[in-house]
Amino acid sequence: MPSEFSPRRRHCVAGLALAGALPAWAQFRVEVTGVGLTQLPIAVATFRGDEQSPQKIAAIVQADLERSGQFRGVDVSGAALDEASRPDMAQWRQRAADSLLTGSVTRLADGRFDVRFRLWDVVRGQDLGGQSYSVVQADLRLSAHRIADYVYEKLTGERGVFSTRIAYVTRAGQRYTLWVADADGENSQTALASPESIISPAWSPTGQQLAYVSFESRKPVVYVHDVASGRRRLVANFRGSNSAPAWSPDGRTLAVTLTRDGGSQLYAIDSNGGEPRRLTQSSSIDTEPAFSPDGKNLYFVSDRGGAPQIYRMPASGGAAERVTFSGSYNISPALSPDGRWLAYVSRIGGAFRLQVMELATSTVAGITDTTADERPSFAPNSKLLVYATVQNGREALMTSTLDGKIKARLAGQAGDIREPDWGPFLKA
Repeated sequence: MPSEFSPRRRHCVAGLALAGALPAWAQFRVEVTGVGLTQLPIAVATFRGDEQSPQKIAAIVQADLERSGQFRGVDVSGAALDEASRPDMAQWRQRAADSLLTGSVTRLADGRFDVRFRLWDVVRGQDLGGQSYSVVQADLRLSAHRIADYVYEKLTGERGVFSTRIAYVTRAGQRYTLWVADADGENSQTALASPESIISPAWSPTGQQLAYVSFESRKPVVYVHDVASGRRRLVANFRGSNSAPAWSPDGRTLAVTLTRDGGSQLYAIDSNGGEPRRLTQSSSIDTEPAFSPDGKNLYFVSDRGGAPQIYRMPASGGAAERVTFSGSYNISPALSPDGRWLAYVSRIGGAFRLQVMELATSTVAGITDTTADERPSFAPNSKLLVYATVQNGREALMTSTLDGKIKARLAGQAGDIREPDWGPFLKA
């Protein structure tokens, strides 16, 4: 975590390698646990041609849907159905499926793949539409995620997040790597590698850039990194510590924590760099800023009351009001994109656990039973959280529904895993 209050903060304090320098070894194995109250039963039939495809499209779609907590898979044993023919609805009703996904994947003469699908309402016997994609092999997983997005939106009325991306940091020995991966953790690509700590990655609102803190100059400095090109720019390198970057919703401003004038205080700085403007004027530690989705307010952590708590103030600065009152130690605020929820980490009896507050009522619920949770981040549809934790003595990423009933463990193959941030919806 980026702040002085971090439960697992470790800084190994020096050279740098940019995008593409390391192999993408950080592949994930997904285990979904828990049962939701209202999961929709869906049958995802094996796509015709799937056995010859380098990526198993139907399996990826089903894993996406189950991880969302909104769906449960129905046994499709032996059924391989393409999108061109109408299925026997009675057969699928007998299997207690409410909906059915069929499709095909075909290798074209030019080496690309033609991926097609169709979604059926089994209960009503209705065709809910379908699409087709012609993609290169490297984009087969993306096509599967887009299919899952289509299914999710058609059946829930909410936008799916399966084709979005996450960023996270690993440490393996004395090597730190900033990764960009699919929302299921697969298809990891190196954005940055360094023998020095990398912390606090934060996606820009467009999903094209990442702000982060690097210790390559033997102190924390804030960069903004273009994900596609690997180019980056220095944004904050003032005297002392420069940390905890948070993007404003319009992408023009970063809120950062600087110690240039003494203690840790919040500042606003243009996302291209320049002279920062001080936002807080306290003798306490103020850090970990997070903008509200409308850009009007800034949430942050301060020990001005004696112990770390979460506060809110106008984004331009001004009087701060305390937000968290349950527990004596609360850090790492994250706001849901719909503005309804605040996620944060609370120290409870020596354990650091993820909490979710409904802002309208200030009702707080703990959603984990692990003891070293850190850095929650919301999916762009506000329905899931990703966070880092320790399970069975090993650091890992988890996703969870907001009620904590459905969790997926994303276990890395190597290195300590931390600092996740879930990227925004990408424009088609």
